[in-house]
Amino acid sequence: MSDSLPPRSAASASVPAPAASASGWRARLQQALANVPRAALGNLMAKLAIVGLGLAITVLVARMGPKVQGAFALFVAVESGLLTLFSGLGLWLARQMSRQVRGDVWRSLPMLVGVLRAAVVLGALAAVGLSLVSWQATAMPYSQLWLLALAAPFLLLVPTATGLWLGEGRMWPINLAQVAAPAVVLAGLLGAGWLTADYVGRAPVVVMVLIAWVSGKALVALLTALASLRHASQRDEAFEAREAHPGQTGVTWLPSPSWHGEWRFVATIGVTNVISLLNYRASLFLVERFHGLEAVGTYSVAVTVAELLWLLSSSVTVSVYARIGHPERAAAAAMTVHAVRINVLATLVAAPLLMLGAWWALPSVLGEAYQASLLPLAALLPGVAAYAAASSLSAFYTNHLGRPQLSGAIAGLSLLISFGLGLWWVPVWGAVGAAAASSSGYIGAIVVAYGVFLRHAGLPLSALWRDATPRAAG
Repeated sequence: MSDSLPPRSAASASVPAPAASASGWRARLQQALANVPRAALGNLMAKLAIVGLGLAITVLVARMGPKVQGAFALFVAVESGLLTLFSGLGLWLARQMSRQVRGDVWRSLPMLVGVLRAAVVLGALAAVGLSLVSWQATAMPYSQLWLLALAAPFLLLVPTATGLWLGEGRMWPINLAQVAAPAVVLAGLLGAGWLTADYVGRAPVVVMVLIAWVSGKALVALLTALASLRHASQRDEAFEAREAHPGQTGVTWLPSPSWHGEWRFVATIGVTNVISLLNYRASLFLVERFHGLEAVGTYSVAVTVAELLWLLSSSVTVSVYARIGHPERAAAAAMTVHAVRINVLATLVAAPLLMLGAWWALPSVLGEAYQASLLPLAALLPGVAAYAAASSLSAFYTNHLGRPQLSGAIAGLSLLISFGLGLWWVPVWGAVGAAAASSSGYIGAIVVAYGVFLRHAGLPLSALWRDATPRAAG
């Protein structure tokens, strides 16, 4: 890890500067491309693999019928809620790793062991709650949450363990873990599809699909935790070896921080991420409440396709997360602005292309029932495109400022708008109303998010499209 903002990579440096005669938009496009972090390209390739596997999973499940797809989507939404509630442990670890500069370091293994133990304990507690809900429920998929309860202690290991690599800016192990999960799940779903070929549309196929999902995720989670422990041990040994050689740069060991001392930070991240997840998924439960499981199935496909726009934005944010956490405000703000520019340009180009592709692909690949996904998709895309920069802005709030509550407030505003409008529009317009409400929430919240970022970064509004020097902190 370097103790200053890493210079632009050689690959980036080779991009020619805009010619004097180039138009303003062309110069800005070239500048944005020149600042694409090399690590983002590797993460993008992994994301493409993940998207390919995810689409294969979606096709496999959706072709079993909208009701099966609806039950699967709601089950995954509950699982995501569990993971995000306790995601603060991994992000706390990432923040500690990214803030070690100038040879002042602390041992990573004790920190990692501490957060992994906490993840297992919290997962076990969550399993009790999921079991109680499953025992009392009668409707799909809530009656099958006992499956999620069995895997809960393991599932939390992935977002916790990968915080180690996220804070170091090491993308390949994160990419490997992210690709392995859907690959193993897809293999399990193919097996489940073969075993339940005679039961499509009935409860047994839903159960087999859910078993394949949780077992695959749990296996990858356990392997990821073991790999992270091995890496943390090797990292500490490498620093100790460097300390033993006087000719090398000195190392100053500091007491390893413990998440117990910053439990409020960890809890705030968890609550913030749950609010963010509700912002993305509350509309699914509204559609279920007013129009049933089949409508959830077709609407969830529209949501899945629309969120493909966040493919590049999430890749860019993950690859520069450590640098956005740089202690110096100017360095952190500059990297955030570069990421925002890339995200906005990418989504503006990709949104109409995605809509055109989906208009042909959804009914022909998934079946005519999914023609109902197209209008909700069209309503979702403007808001999803506008919200693409949210991940980079959130990283600035959390990793640089150490104030995840700002991200929570932005997501809460979006949720308030979308859920409020959804209660009004979903009963009348169904999935289209849910999509329009979500899109409105995204657009309203991202405008506020930009303003909050610029104020804390000390930048004028024009910094979003041209370079500017941060103002002195007030």
